[in-house]
Amino acid sequence: MTKAKQKWSADVTEHSDAMDLEDHIFKSDDPREIAASLKHSAERSHRRKAEPYQSAMSMLTFYINRAGDNLSQKERKVLEQAKQELRKAFGRDED
Repeated sequence: MTKAKQKWSADVTEHSDAMDLEDHIFKSDDPREIAASLKHSAERSHRRKAEPYQSAMSMLTFYINRAGDNLSQKERKVLEQAKQELRKAFGRDED
């Protein structure tokens, strides 16, 4: 497999109509920081196709799915918690 094919997901996040993201935001160990950054990026981005909440959640889910087994249990837990924080940030928590 060529290096270009292996890195297609990075190309998607950098050059598609996806949101403009803060550098290395998914490496944070703070779910609230990740959610706040995604919310901020989604609300100010002109490159998104959907509403801000949907775009932010889609980007987070995309990252989790593409990282797959390369995520440690700790990283996956933080990113899953970021989903809950993102729901709260957009007033969509069910509690």
